[in-house]
Amino acid sequence: MNTLASRFSRNAVVLRSNSPLTNDQITEVAPSILANSAHESRSTRYCYIPTIDVLDALRKEGFQPFMVCQTRVRNEGMRDYTKHMLRLRHAEQINSAEANEIILLNSHDGSSSYQMIAGMFRWACQNGIVCGNVVNDIRVPHKGDVIREVIEGAFTVLKGFEEPTRQREAMAATALDEGEQIAFARAALALRYEADKHAPVTEQQLLAPRRAEDRAPDLWTTFNRVQENMIRGGLHGRTATGRATTTRAVTGIDQNIRLNRALWVLADELRRLRG
Repeated sequence: MNTLASRFSRNAVVLRSNSPLTNDQITEVAPSILANSAHESRSTRYCYIPTIDVLDALRKEGFQPFMVCQTRVRNEGMRDYTKHMLRLRHAEQINSAEANEIILLNSHDGSSSYQMIAGMFRWACQNGIVCGNVVNDIRVPHKGDVIREVIEGAFTVLKGFEEPTRQREAMAATALDEGEQIAFARAALALRYEADKHAPVTEQQLLAPRRAEDRAPDLWTTFNRVQENMIRGGLHGRTATGRATTTRAVTGIDQNIRLNRALWVLADELRRLRG
């Protein structure tokens, strides 16, 4: 099988592959991408364009989907309309060790416009990273020539990767001592768990490498170790009352993007402070 990860959780269903996803694979995980109408709550001013039509148009421009995710809902009647996410790469990036990805968000229930965000994918640890800050977002409302605007937005995001790539290379060239790595992990815990709440795991657990090549002390590797351990979960820890617990994966679409983006900004700010 070409599937690298398929995870079912309380919040989302996720599928990532090492080759472009087919429509059948996408439908199994995210039926809302192929919805044939908007939810009945949408007004007549709502311009309905199926996400699959947008995806097919992006494919013709050289973009291919490698990851799909859909928010799970309690109301089954909303399942075909709820928020979904695709991560796409342009043909030039498909086989890169660290590939630039365009993150495409949408829904057909009014909870999201078409939104595009810059992302990166690191093959070594299967990390899906979100780059930059909110000023890099491109949003296309459900009106007008949606497909044309989304395609233009995708190329705009693609052209804008010069700055995140420069930041990534600068992070890789920035060596951190043990204290700086612990400080970064401590700040990451504060992002994940509110300051007045108990963090069930330690900084050292977030910094623990899952493979030999991730032992390097540079900022980029440190960021990836922390990001992977935090987003994937599975770390054994203790609650505030001392009860044994295991951290959960961050699979909710909005929460995943917020935390990923905050970690990137945190890492880049540390890079700036280091000069």
